[in-house]
This record gives sequence, structure tokens and C-alpha cells, in this order.
Amino acid sequence: MVIGTGIVILAAIAGAYFEGMWIPNAPDAGEYPVRGIDVSGHQGVIQWPAIPRASVQFVYIKATEGQDFRDQHFAENWRGSAKAGLRRGAYHFFTLKSTGLQQAANFTAVVPKDPDALPPVVDVELWGNSATRPSVAKFQRELSDYMGAVRTFYGREPVVYTANDFRNHFLRDFPIQELWIRSVLTSPQISGNAPWRFWQFSEKGRIPGINGFIDQNVFHGDAGALEAFIHQDR
Repeated sequence: MVIGTGIVILAAIAGAYFEGMWIPNAPDAGEYPVRGIDVSGHQGVIQWPAIPRASVQFVYIKATEGQDFRDQHFAENWRGSAKAGLRRGAYHFFTLKSTGLQQAANFTAVVPKDPDALPPVVDVELWGNSATRPSVAKFQRELSDYMGAVRTFYGREPVVYTANDFRNHFLRDFPIQELWIRSVLTSPQISGNAPWRFWQFSEKGRIPGINGFIDQNVFHGDAGALEAFIHQDR
């Protein structure tokens, strides 16, 4: 009977998590008051005026992937988020089968220069990526080429989005100045106590104006720190 009750409780907890009703690592609003989301074409048409400004202050928008993919909703999301008064930036999904310079050319052809935008982000992860697995040295050369080209074009230090599985293998000893860490079950557990700028704490958020689940994030600092971060390279 006790075992059966335990199974029922565990099933209820798991169900609450997968339905987005319970976030096990929800960050304290007092400690992390600046909240944001990241979106892509998977969200379809977003009703930007309906996004609650009290719970969403910034958004990162997918622009490109690899050497030739361009998100069909990027332009409308870029315009709509700005019109809604959100701080917004763009991100590129870095694939393991194209050169860094090819991918940088794709990103810079799509994302306009905007002095009030968040710094560009490069998303490096295994999930959804090519089955190609380059050596660590080769991957780091390509990523370095990408970041150098993007840094030169925008005059901003790119933010690196990743999770610990990828970071501990492909990014070991790679110099990351601005880190966005994914950790959806616990608070960020980072080897070496590396500092982070953004933390993606959930992939099961629900926000008015967006159908389905949405990724939720916090910025490491208050609203003033976010503004300083946006303009620090200026």
C-alpha cells in the first residue's frame, strides 16, 4: 500500500512537471527580478501586445541556424517585440557540420545592427544538432571563427548558450566571457564556479500571447544591470 501510494505521488509530481504546472527549480523573484523568454518559429505567430511586461522584460529570438537556415518568423518577432517594449536580442543555432565563418555570414545577413539590442547569442548544444561529432579542437576553432566574425560585425561580445553536458566536453578550457546556462531541474551547477549572465530555468512556461510551452529565463542582476549590460560595449 505504501509503495502504491508513493508511485501515485511520483506520477502526480511528474505529471505536474510535464504539464508545466510545477517548476522544480523556480528562481526566487526577489533574487532574480528580470525575467525573459526565448522564442523561435516553433511558437508560430506570437501576439506580442499580449505578453505581460510584469513577468517578461526581455526576449531572445531565433534568427538563423547553420549556414543557410533562416527562421521564417524572425523579422515579425524582431519588430513585434520591440513595438511591445521588450528588450530583445537574436540568437543563432550553431550546427556541427558547417564552418564558423559560413554560419556567421548567415547570421549577420539576417540580424540588423541595433545599439539598443541585447548582445547576439550563439546556441551550442547536442539536442537537435547534427550527428556529426567533430573533435573538440576542430569544434573550438570553428566556434572561435564564428564568434570573431560576429564580434567584429556588431562590436559586441557574443553570449554563449549551452548546457553542462556540452560545456564539459566541447567547451572545456574554451574562454567564455558571457555565459547563458541551461539548467531546468536545478539551479546552475557550473564547474569552476564560472559566472553566468542568463539562466534558462524552464522549458515548460506558459505566457499569455504564446500558444504552447515557452522557455523561461532570468538575467543575473536587476533592471539597471540589464541596461548596463546592453550598453557595456558602446
